[in-house]
Amino acid sequence: MTKTFLASTVLAATCAVPAFAVEKAEVLDTYIAIAQAKYEDSLATAERLQERVETLISAPSAEALQAAREAWLQARIPYQQSEVYRFGNAIVDDWEGKVNAWPLDEGLIDYVDDGYGGATDENPLAALNIVAATEFQAGGATIDATEITPDFIEGALHEADGVETNVASGYHAIEFLLWGQDLHGHEAGAGERPWTDYAPGDACTHGNCDRRGAYLQAATDLLVRDLGWMAAQWQDGGAARAALLEDVDAGLVAIVTGMGSLSYGEQAGERMRLGLMLNDPEEEHDCFSDNTYNSHFYDAVGIRSAYDGTYTRTDGTRIEGASLSDLVAAADPALDAELTAKLDATVDAMLQMKIAGDAGFKYDMMLERGNEAGEALIMAGVDGLVDQTRSIERVVAALGLDAGSFEGSDSLDNPAAVFQ
Repeated sequence: MTKTFLASTVLAATCAVPAFAVEKAEVLDTYIAIAQAKYEDSLATAERLQERVETLISAPSAEALQAAREAWLQARIPYQQSEVYRFGNAIVDDWEGKVNAWPLDEGLIDYVDDGYGGATDENPLAALNIVAATEFQAGGATIDATEITPDFIEGALHEADGVETNVASGYHAIEFLLWGQDLHGHEAGAGERPWTDYAPGDACTHGNCDRRGAYLQAATDLLVRDLGWMAAQWQDGGAARAALLEDVDAGLVAIVTGMGSLSYGEQAGERMRLGLMLNDPEEEHDCFSDNTYNSHFYDAVGIRSAYDGTYTRTDGTRIEGASLSDLVAAADPALDAELTAKLDATVDAMLQMKIAGDAGFKYDMMLERGNEAGEALIMAGVDGLVDQTRSIERVVAALGLDAGSFEGSDSLDNPAAVFQ
């Protein structure tokens, strides 16, 4: 991924807002408290998903599969709001690929449509179908896959042969196992995996239902384990908390880097603009469940949360405290008003996308070439994210921080390279 730092844009000052005298350490305390809450909520919702998965496997039915799907959708809400902690916090970056990596070559995991294709030079395991295979070759060795466990997925299968698209763990592997492939292209409809893919005996469809259930259970258990580990890193004595508190200015850099990099290169570029340029439904983040518009919305909410120091937990409890916004308001009231307005505008643009998605106009439908309404919804979000990143860059200067570059994307910085 390329890196860029947007050129500074000096905008006319808007009306000043009252400044609040807060200490930098207080801002970090709020940022840490919200991180802990977001990861604890992610863990709690994943544990509910784990319960629904256990029910599906022990007593398969259409209702049990739907309940597991609903739990997965709910689990995405707090996790997506935590993504703003990426890029600025090394401990999160080093871990994130275990839980939210995408896109994935789903043929690694289970059966796929005939049109999916087979092994490629880039990925010999692209169509392995580990649900049906009890061993495979990787790194010049034969790997025993008789028993599918969390440790097997984590240690032997995830990114096997060093291929990033061999995503075997995390939300999207579980999503595929719950929904199956979305074969509708730009038409309405998500994945349609039947509940009988988990049925016992002669009722089993597509074979190997016991191993498919074992994989789903192991992947869900691993997700819970990974989220539990990350939640612990933000508690008292946790490594993520300690790293931020070592240097308050470096801690503030972590906040703005997470905001700027997620806004620009990751979300505006890799997750949104790129897919629109390619008009490819496979370039949507939650491609099996058609939940992408929700993930984009909650990412935007999470970015705003990092700035204004607020978060509403899944139980309705609200956390708020000294914020980066308070510091910026003291240094440059007009800039604080500007960035606050832009963050709100981006969330509103994503909300319009969410409203459309909830009404049946799904993200893969929006990506279709020539769909002007879909392009307008997506580009409103992209433009908002890019615009707010310009103001985030100005925050770096206003607070006198020594920050590096934000993550970039060819789709924004060098569009011609996308088609080379």
